[in-house]
Amino acid sequence: MERLETMVLKKKRKMIILMMNKTCFKVGATTRLKSGGTVLILILSIASLFSVYQVLDFDFEKFCSVSLSNLNVYACLVCGKYYQGRGRKSHAYTHSLEAGHHVYVNLQTEKVYCLPDGYEINDPSLDDIRHVLNPRFSRDQVVQLEKNKQWSRALDGSDYLPGMVGLNNIKETDFVNVIIQSLMRVTPLRNFFLIPENYQHCKSPLVHRFGELTRKIWHARNFKGQVSPHEFLQAVMKASKKRFRIGAQSDPVEFISWLLNTLHADLRSSRSNTSIIYKCFQGELEVVKETHGAERGKVVMETTRMPFLMLGLDLPPPPLFKDVMEKNIIPQVPLFNILKKFDGESITEVVRPSIARMRYRVTRLPQYLILHMRRFTKNNFFIEKNPTLVNFPVKNLELKDYIPLPAPKENEKLRSKYDLIANIVHDGKPGEGVYRVFVQRKSEELWYEMQDLHVAETLPQMVALSETYMQIYELQQ
Repeated sequence: MERLETMVLKKKRKMIILMMNKTCFKVGATTRLKSGGTVLILILSIASLFSVYQVLDFDFEKFCSVSLSNLNVYACLVCGKYYQGRGRKSHAYTHSLEAGHHVYVNLQTEKVYCLPDGYEINDPSLDDIRHVLNPRFSRDQVVQLEKNKQWSRALDGSDYLPGMVGLNNIKETDFVNVIIQSLMRVTPLRNFFLIPENYQHCKSPLVHRFGELTRKIWHARNFKGQVSPHEFLQAVMKASKKRFRIGAQSDPVEFISWLLNTLHADLRSSRSNTSIIYKCFQGELEVVKETHGAERGKVVMETTRMPFLMLGLDLPPPPLFKDVMEKNIIPQVPLFNILKKFDGESITEVVRPSIARMRYRVTRLPQYLILHMRRFTKNNFFIEKNPTLVNFPVKNLELKDYIPLPAPKENEKLRSKYDLIANIVHDGKPGEGVYRVFVQRKSEELWYEMQDLHVAETLPQMVALSETYMQIYELQQ
């Protein structure tokens, strides 16, 4: 039988090279022996071949490139294309004969096969591919994420911080990217989705795609230093009935409101109306509504309590006059001023669904507080943007100093001090422009500016120098 020699190329860069009559064959090819069998030239470590990671990309939907079916799909590890089945009449089998590509991984079971022979390949060197196809975390690894300060080296040679990877903008999807990056800072939510067993009972594709995206963003063994949210976006389009879709700019506040409510509806248990979403974000308001009764001069007051996932704050109207330099004055307002809407005394007048005077008071604070500045107003003709800058603290937002809060239970301490963890801003004209987000990396308490694939460290002072649109605060422990 012909002689097989093994060549080791550096540490973690190994492959078997078949030497036959001093001829070197290509990786992924087969050669026929005198005995009639075939020998497959295997990749023992994906890091050894730069051509492989350039074609393998598991961020896209798992559909056969020929039949468009999502059943029993295999990825060709030579060219990266997806094909269905591995039987004699399957598309993967045909591709192995036509293209001479012989190594395939089942995208669901993660088993690797040699086609057309059909035997399974068991080799630990293929674990690199399996980890990228389906990133996995142990519970101990999840706990250590907050302490990790190390950079990771992607297989394409780029360096990245797990959890701080850029996201591809798939045609005007920056409104989705900023929400994803913000939610990745919510520790209990992230930890929940890093362990698939937490939601294995759930049949919602949206839940599982969000979990997969979370694991890819925090994975330390990626092929490249960015992630494409393509599969998640496809699930969003289907679940929202194309309310949010690729190629159409939408409002990130509307998107996060829809996303949190949909995830809650999919995850809640039948016995109790609770989920990881409500545990993180749900608070409670007391609402006093004053309306005019049927009798003239009679005022009807109605008091109710209602849960909330987000608080909307009203910005003061911008000035109509200009300064001596003939330039528009950009007003500024402290966050504490616009938070007075929830002091239980300030009156907010509404016209829909009927004319009423409303007063709001917070009766229960959430662990994570989402604030939304009402920066855009729509009418029948156009959208206006309020340029007012909001001055806010990055750390130690003490709510009890500005709005009345309920007394804590016996033997409990009132906790009402928050730290900012994410700040979404809008740049450009209303109806146009782009969204970007500032997020905090807790392990080092550093701030990063993120806009699609752009990820750069920034100073905490820069976070407050922009037209903030939405913020997420974390309650101090």
